[in-house]
Amino acid sequence: MPRVWFDYAPSPVGPLLLTTDRSWRLTGLYFHEHRGGPRPDGFWTRAGAPFQTVRAQLAEYFAGERTTFDVPLAAVGTPFQRTVWDELRAIPYGHTRTYGELAERLGRPYGARAVGSANARNPISIIVPCHRVVAADGGLTGFGGGMERKRRLLELERRAA
Repeated sequence: MPRVWFDYAPSPVGPLLLTTDRSWRLTGLYFHEHRGGPRPDGFWTRAGAPFQTVRAQLAEYFAGERTTFDVPLAAVGTPFQRTVWDELRAIPYGHTRTYGELAERLGRPYGARAVGSANARNPISIIVPCHRVVAADGGLTGFGGGMERKRRLLELERRAA
């Protein structure tokens, strides 16, 4: 079984679970009670040092002082999922895109559901901003961290932008 190191970061939307592996790149950022998120177990080791930069950048983000992140990431997913996650990172701070718009940008005009599925499996919330994806009518849709957190993240970005 692969070894996982973890720690928590405080935030205005509740504690955030941070994970890494031997690469020391961020493999996960999950909200408390994240739908489908992992839970530390006996094979996990708590370690604060690997997450100092992530914690600092998250604090700047929540203070409205940071609009992009530059921490090394190692999200595990299929090639299509990683392509979608790369596209999420291209959504500008304070803006949103629809699932359909993302599918179009990826050359899959009928792939909104596939994009939604990949978005739902994003293991690195906030830094890979899945919260910036909305329904075709602009309404808020599912979010692993819960709708209230999604609303708060979007409001934070709109105010700071």
